[in-house]
Amino acid sequence: MALNDYEVLREYRNKQRDIISSFYLPLMSSSNLYQRAVGYFSSSALSFYTLGISKLIENGGKIELIASPQLSDEDIEAIELGYEYRDDVIQRALIDSLKAPLNKYEEKRLNLLATYIADEKLEIKIGFVQKGNKLSIYHEKLGLLYDAEGNIVAFTGSMNESGNGFIGNYETIDAYCSWKPADIERVEDKVKAFNAIWNNEDSGVLTIRFPDVEKHIIDKYKKCEVQTDIDEEEYEIELDDFKEVIKSNNINRITISFDDLYDYQNKAIANWEDNDYIGIYDMCTGAGKTYTAIGSIKKLHEANKGRLAVIIVAPYQHLVEQWVEDLVKYNINPIIGYSDSKYRNYKDQLRKQIFDYNLGVRQFICFICTNASFKIDKVQSLLSKIKDNALLVVDEAHNFGSAELRTILSDNYKYRLALSATLDRHGDPEGTEALYRFFKTKCIEYTLEQAIKEKKLTEYYYHPYIVTLTPSEFDDYIKLTNEMRQYIHVDKKGNIKLSEQAKKIAIQRSRIVAGAFEKIGKLKELIEPYKDDHNLLVYCGATTLNSDDLADEGIDSDIRQIDYITKVLGEDLEMNVSQFTSREDMPTRSNLIERFKKAEELQGLIAIKCLDEGVNIPSIKTAFILASTTNPKEYIQRRGRVLRTCDGKDYARIYDLITIPRPLDEAFALPPDEISTDISLIKNEINRMIEFKKLSLNPYDSDKIISELIDAYGLELDEEFMDIEEYHYI
Repeated sequence: MALNDYEVLREYRNKQRDIISSFYLPLMSSSNLYQRAVGYFSSSALSFYTLGISKLIENGGKIELIASPQLSDEDIEAIELGYEYRDDVIQRALIDSLKAPLNKYEEKRLNLLATYIADEKLEIKIGFVQKGNKLSIYHEKLGLLYDAEGNIVAFTGSMNESGNGFIGNYETIDAYCSWKPADIERVEDKVKAFNAIWNNEDSGVLTIRFPDVEKHIIDKYKKCEVQTDIDEEEYEIELDDFKEVIKSNNINRITISFDDLYDYQNKAIANWEDNDYIGIYDMCTGAGKTYTAIGSIKKLHEANKGRLAVIIVAPYQHLVEQWVEDLVKYNINPIIGYSDSKYRNYKDQLRKQIFDYNLGVRQFICFICTNASFKIDKVQSLLSKIKDNALLVVDEAHNFGSAELRTILSDNYKYRLALSATLDRHGDPEGTEALYRFFKTKCIEYTLEQAIKEKKLTEYYYHPYIVTLTPSEFDDYIKLTNEMRQYIHVDKKGNIKLSEQAKKIAIQRSRIVAGAFEKIGKLKELIEPYKDDHNLLVYCGATTLNSDDLADEGIDSDIRQIDYITKVLGEDLEMNVSQFTSREDMPTRSNLIERFKKAEELQGLIAIKCLDEGVNIPSIKTAFILASTTNPKEYIQRRGRVLRTCDGKDYARIYDLITIPRPLDEAFALPPDEISTDISLIKNEINRMIEFKKLSLNPYDSDKIISELIDAYGLELDEEFMDIEEYHYI
């Protein structure tokens, strides 16, 4: 049949008729040339260009396609400022947009497309508008179909050749036929327009062919020889497959599989669903909170038939980047918001997407940011404009119990999800209550004990070692203790309360404990057998060393503990180590993690608090804890950081330096007032040892130290310990 044998309508609306069956497929089957200028260049979009063109190719036909590059703001800036050559930037962006197929259908389509390019049946050119050094997207939507008898059908309209364009969105095309007298002039205009652009003769549009990109498509997607002549029955099957894939993608664009999640993760999602999509995932470090959250997003996305606005908040930039890596893996491409030059336009992107979402033009948006960005007034103002189906996901949610952050937990979020290994805030019942008031109930409580038992985390050995304060450190400790007592009072219920001044003094005192000079020698002794090993982690305190012993080594006092330890390990033991702290920027941290994974390049990391929340380095096998806190949240997270599973890692080891004010033999004869000076520190250290040893492979090795401390200070193991140290963050 020729094109003029078909009844071609003047207008096609995809909500009123099937445009694929009524327009594309019949006309293409009778054509021998298809010219198309439309949409963005990407692997997912390209996979749809092969629909229906098998018949056209069988007719000896050819396809000429003009697409537009997806350039980032940074790409455009690099071109406009002359930092990079235009074609190099564009070619890199084109190649970067060629992603792995999302499913077997797309793999098949891209293989067919690569075959057409290799056989010179499909030629792609890239078009964009350039005025001087200013670039903008060429986004005209124009199509032309030719048959062997010279008949032409021209069509224009809103529709892209994509899954949503064909089926999902509400789209329209207008068609014009060369054999209809009223359409002749319009068809001729469209033919001239396309050919001018294709031949780069249109002064308003710059058109370039990129042979290297075509070669890259062939190399990436051409996996096998394909059948290009398809009979009618196969054609119908192909069309049905296409429609099913599109319908599936419209609802399930988030590609994480519930089958790949553990039973406890799916149970958490089911409980969250039962609680009207509001709740808390109380899961230990390493139990897969992120994947469970992404599965939850997918569940809600399906329940709302694809309409959802997702806001994800994480405390630090490196955690945001880890989230982004996982989100992109499962086909969620978020707007990234934090104070980095490459994301400087995130507020504009967020504003545009929220506007489109509220209009119904866009059905799904995802925004991920740091705590600091989330609380910015402009960001809060934008997020408050989301009209419906807003989900707030807060990672390390215990942070949002702070007085500053809990005030911005808005009821505007119909759906809510809190992720935390330890949601209860130590010493802050008001903040804890605010979190439970907003996020409601726990949908899962998956403990460290469960994770180890079920092999989600590795087993470990725990080795505590006692160190004491030097005489000068002890004098400073006693002085601060006596000073702090002036600012402590007991309430009517007998609870010890610290004033703001007492809290400040407590922090000073805790830094003395964290920076105890004897820890340096003990660390050197303990790490000596590991000096040729790898996958080591040393946790330091955010403190300085101020000991007379430093003068004996010709070192200035007040050196940071982490700097001194770096010197000892790097120079004295000749180990290849590096610091991992808030002072290192994101690229440096990423580089350190990669080098650490390659054990031959970096033996160990020396950290303060930067690894406490969320950083995923599963290869860590041996940890040395020089400074800990009285806050269970922090030391539980530190332990979990070491217990992540990794190939070749059968178990982990944790060396913990237990700090006491004076040698144990002196404690037995202390008068009551001096015992009371030591007691809070002793109790805190015992509490941590009990917590660490009870799940270890060698629990009895800690019992001797615990018993000695209990005996020396006349304690009862089951007595209720006071929280006098509750604000000692180190």
